[in-house]
Amino acid sequence: MDIEINKHLRYNFAVSVMDGAFFGLSLGFASFVTVLPLFVSTMTDSAILIGLIPAIHSVGWQLPQLFTARRVTRLSRYKPTVILTTIHERLPFLGLAAVAWFLPVLGREVALLLTFGLLTWQGLGGGFTATAWQSMIGKIIPAKRRGIFFGTQSAAANLLASGAAVLAGILLERLDSPLDLTTCFLLASVSMAVSWVFLAKTREPDRPPADTNENRSDFWNSVGAILQRDVNFRWFLVARVLSPMATVAFAFYTIYAVRHHGMSEGTAGLVTGVYAATQAAANPIMGWVGDRWSHRAVIEVGALAAAVSASLAWLAPDMTWFYLVFILAGIANVAFWTIGITLTLEFGTEAERPAYIGLANTLVAPSAILAPLVGGWLADSAGYPAAFLASAVSGLLTALILHVMVQDPRHVPPLLPKADLQRMNGAEPLD
Repeated sequence: MDIEINKHLRYNFAVSVMDGAFFGLSLGFASFVTVLPLFVSTMTDSAILIGLIPAIHSVGWQLPQLFTARRVTRLSRYKPTVILTTIHERLPFLGLAAVAWFLPVLGREVALLLTFGLLTWQGLGGGFTATAWQSMIGKIIPAKRRGIFFGTQSAAANLLASGAAVLAGILLERLDSPLDLTTCFLLASVSMAVSWVFLAKTREPDRPPADTNENRSDFWNSVGAILQRDVNFRWFLVARVLSPMATVAFAFYTIYAVRHHGMSEGTAGLVTGVYAATQAAANPIMGWVGDRWSHRAVIEVGALAAAVSASLAWLAPDMTWFYLVFILAGIANVAFWTIGITLTLEFGTEAERPAYIGLANTLVAPSAILAPLVGGWLADSAGYPAAFLASAVSGLLTALILHVMVQDPRHVPPLLPKADLQRMNGAEPLD
């Protein structure tokens, strides 16, 4: 199978990068950091609800992954599952366009309810796709190329997202409501469709399913065994649980800058472009550095960037500082998302990969939903600077745990399940 994978490596690399590029283009037109918060702010002043926007996206991506892991381990090909389930993370943008257009007719309360329903659908669609997609990438991209692959894919995504974000800012400034936001969401929908076409062109070889568990109980027992024996992975999970709080301030930057520093809608689009452009530049660099140095250390640097970003947002005397705030936020986002995915794929054996992927995401989901609630509560009760301070402290704690407690899994031999060790020693596995 390695021969077939290498045969199609360049092709799969190219179509997967194009898939990610147009996915990013879509998220530039419907940014979870600026466009969607601005859309929701036309219906409510609640900082908690505005803070939930990126949280729903994150939790939807993370929560289902462990629950889909057993099914994924039983697949000989991941692609059919991926191209079917990913429709559910793409179609909701068309629904958002409809809500934006009919907002004057629907009224704020109904439109707000529909918006959060669509955001929840979109997030869960990504989550039900995620384990199979990551497993497919882990299968078709060799380990020594994953950092540069994820970096290149994310760079292409953020490069197009930066251009789309600037265009979205122009549309929001020049078009009247509701045509402005409707156009943004329609362009996001078209971009998602093009992305899906490239995803469907992936060439994935068949292989025998990795699953050796006879029933559901055996699978969950194996998941528990991973948590018991892999101390290094447990500390990695602790760092991931802290990371949502380290980034919770990001959702409030635009609203804070608009209300306290007079940022215009056009400037909001521009700083979103800076945020996306930073990620476009940082992704391949950080992926390349991670491949050659340490993905763990790169995430540590990102956690420090999150802490500095939140601190600067709190202390910034005027609007111009927010360009640096968004640059550091972009670096942190690359570390926690792109490099976090790459590092997760380095834990455990190939057969255990879906379980590790699920654990590294599903167990973080409660933190991902609680963090913005806490951040929104702090912003409403004590002001946005309180939320920024909480993010800064969480970023520092995340960096400390990664530096002191987590070892690079590439330098630590995988801890094999007891049954595998017994087979290696020539004995039958014990029940």
